[in-house]
Amino acid sequence: MQNYQRQSYLTQLHKVYNELMQATERYMTDNNAVNMKEAGLSSDAALDNFIKSNFKIVQDCGAKSTPCFAPNSQYRKINTSPGTVGTGQKGFVTLASGASFGYGYLNGAVYGEKVAIIDMDINGPKGPNIAGRDVFILGVFNNGMIEEYGAISAPASAEERDKLYNDNCISTNTNWTGCFGKILNDNWQMTY
Repeated sequence: MQNYQRQSYLTQLHKVYNELMQATERYMTDNNAVNMKEAGLSSDAALDNFIKSNFKIVQDCGAKSTPCFAPNSQYRKINTSPGTVGTGQKGFVTLASGASFGYGYLNGAVYGEKVAIIDMDINGPKGPNIAGRDVFILGVFNNGMIEEYGAISAPASAEERDKLYNDNCISTNTNWTGCFGKILNDNWQMTY
């Protein structure tokens, strides 16, 4: 992959990441809360409101991933064929920036400190639709941090992020976590 393509993907990813971080901070501040749950993020409806009130939405796809995202059959991992990954969240939108979110509220001990999942395609349904290139899965944590979805807590350690990258991002399994954590570890560089 050409360096300018990687840099373009990273620039868009970093921009949306910063917007998400600002939105969580503003949400907690506006609600005079110390964490996302205390601020009111306690249901799918609350998450839907959070997304739609903090981002300029140009397309609301409701509970259907298309046309905000390409069909699941067109998504793949770096080293697998199309159809090996996809999104299955409860809400889907396309932002004015061209990025698309698939999102869902998370509740229960199995999710640890995560309160929401965001599947993000930084250029919407346009290709290449490869996890780790233009598609990432992020976790919104109760402390307001945006982190690698596979992490237990935020911020994750460099070791945890590296393990998730090796076990998931570049493996042939169907789990597409780990790529975003590698980018965070490598100081916003796409070294893979």
